[in-house]
Amino acid sequence: MIIDCHGHYTTAPKALEDWRNRQVAGLKDPARTPSPAELKISDDELRESIEQNQLRKMRERGSDLTIFSPRASFMAHHIGDFNTSATWAAICNELCHRVARLFPDHFIGAAMLPQSPAVDIRSCIPELERCVRDYGFVGINLNPDPSGGHWTSPPLSDRYWYPLYEKMVEHDIPAMVHVSTSCNACFHTTGAHYLNADTTAFMQCLTSDLFSDFPRLRFVIPHGGGAVPYHWGRFRGLAQELKKPLLKDHLLNNIFFDTCVYHQPGIDLLTKVIPVDNILFASEMIGAVRGIDPETGFAFDDTQRYIAAAPLLSTEDRHKIYEGNARRVYPRLDAALKAKGM
Repeated sequence: MIIDCHGHYTTAPKALEDWRNRQVAGLKDPARTPSPAELKISDDELRESIEQNQLRKMRERGSDLTIFSPRASFMAHHIGDFNTSATWAAICNELCHRVARLFPDHFIGAAMLPQSPAVDIRSCIPELERCVRDYGFVGINLNPDPSGGHWTSPPLSDRYWYPLYEKMVEHDIPAMVHVSTSCNACFHTTGAHYLNADTTAFMQCLTSDLFSDFPRLRFVIPHGGGAVPYHWGRFRGLAQELKKPLLKDHLLNNIFFDTCVYHQPGIDLLTKVIPVDNILFASEMIGAVRGIDPETGFAFDDTQRYIAAAPLLSTEDRHKIYEGNARRVYPRLDAALKAKGM
């Protein structure tokens, strides 16, 4: 199988965005706040939004299954309060669940959390447990910066996050560490904020002993790890100066990187620097970069082509990246596939 660990519902019917706009408008005028029941999206609309977009491209490119979560830039945890986020997260997660139910062989869910700046992270646990218990979701997206580019939350190593980590370990689910929209003009959302956050999350873990406290905790850092593979020597050197263990012992039992890197040299670097056991196939399709690369004639986000062409990878390596590592990092995904005889 080819399992894409990083998919977002970026093609949801327009009614979802319209509902969200009304919810945001209701923050200033409560009379305009819609109820969740006012959002009407039929199964036929969901099918069309998937069949003409993600599923069509999956078939064209040969991938089989996508771990599917709400649109990252739509999470926007900085908007409103916890109740705003809780209602919005529940709606978005339900839509992803409905997609997975309509296309059970091609999609399985990962949850958006109802985070809100300065709110106790325990407030997110009921939605996490609902998505795992009722929807069969296999992971979560964790936003290390719910302020939207101002970084007002404690680092991921802080005990603020520990109640959430305890639940992740209890349910044996990983988190993709994924920020949302930047409302800081200094940081373009997909070109800077996302990649900054990937690098920042890695460094927060490097400077701490988080995984001594949670040896079974697992993070997937998306977008190829931001700057991490390119500056691996810097991080090794910093760990040494901080008297930390070698990175392979300090972090690589718990941190994994996806392949949302949109050119061949980038993937070649990733697969040369990062151990194969720590790389999971992903495309983020349909996501931040949707165009055709004029140098190749193929879509930038057709990442399977890069893995197939990576010169250092053996057949066994490709199997790990395409399937084996995802089944190991997402045990609930592996169990769901085995239940289907896969």
